[in-house]
Amino acid sequence: MADAVTIDDIRTAAGRIAATALATPLLSHPELDARVGGRVFLKCENLQRTGSFKFRGAMNAVSAVEPGARARGIVACSSGNHAQGIAEAARLFGVPATIVMPADAPAPKREGTARRGATVRLYDRTGEDRDAIAAELVAESGATLVHPFNHPHVIAGQGTIGLEIAAECARRDLAPDAILVPCSGGGLAAGIGVAAAALLPSAAVFVAEPAGFDDYGRSLAADAIESNAALGGSVCDALLAPRPGPIGFALNRRNLAGGVAADDDEALAAVAFAFETLRMVVEPGGAVGLAALLAGRIDAAGKTIVVVLSGGNIDPPVLDRALGRA
Repeated sequence: MADAVTIDDIRTAAGRIAATALATPLLSHPELDARVGGRVFLKCENLQRTGSFKFRGAMNAVSAVEPGARARGIVACSSGNHAQGIAEAARLFGVPATIVMPADAPAPKREGTARRGATVRLYDRTGEDRDAIAAELVAESGATLVHPFNHPHVIAGQGTIGLEIAAECARRDLAPDAILVPCSGGGLAAGIGVAAAALLPSAAVFVAEPAGFDDYGRSLAADAIESNAALGGSVCDALLAPRPGPIGFALNRRNLAGGVAADDDEALAAVAFAFETLRMVVEPGGAVGLAALLAGRIDAAGKTIVVVLSGGNIDPPVLDRALGRA
């Protein structure tokens, strides 16, 4: 599985999704640079179609399904961002989609998924097995399952972010020292890691995770897949996969430099910083890399750092909490 996704696969994905996915900007801000003592560039996937990077992988995966199979529908499991990406991709192809979502997923994510035409099947995150539910739906309908991260076409789609980072760095004559990537199951990090290894080999790629849900960092350190003890309880609702996906981990153990973590307070502080200083809306899971940077988990002094803001689908009460208005 170590070669399950290559730079050529990512380039193929870029061609598949070029007409639908947005090429998001790579932005900087002098106050952020001053705060950390280095040059920071934010890859703004919070501005992506459906509000997160997940549309890239979803669109690439659905595009790659043979048309006859695609007509039987798509099934996915997601806490919200992959759900909306799959729902939008299925809508664009005019095929049905059913998404297995936790009942405690933020309301905007549930509503956004249904608004795009998908059927939402809610489940109890702590008491039910979403994979078993999805398998039953696939058996009943003949639909195609698109896993949120343990899927080569999903990983390749997310890797198009790495292509864009590399192209923009080349245009600006930048040589990043590090790239910080929010991480749950590891598909985003795997795609960006493959692209960076090919195009930005001097950049160390780190995963950023919620404290207490740092299975990926622990897995990289142990060189073996480890799991989280808890299934819920972090404000970073988008980053609560129980363990790394094996396809992505085979890539990441080779391409990544390690992991960092930020706690809930740090994630909310990053959300507030993004809103108040950068004038951007970012959800806690999407801001966890920025949170780790602001908390000093990565030494940015005199360095050039790229931070992926992976999503902006924040529940309004969570934004209020971050801004001290709760």
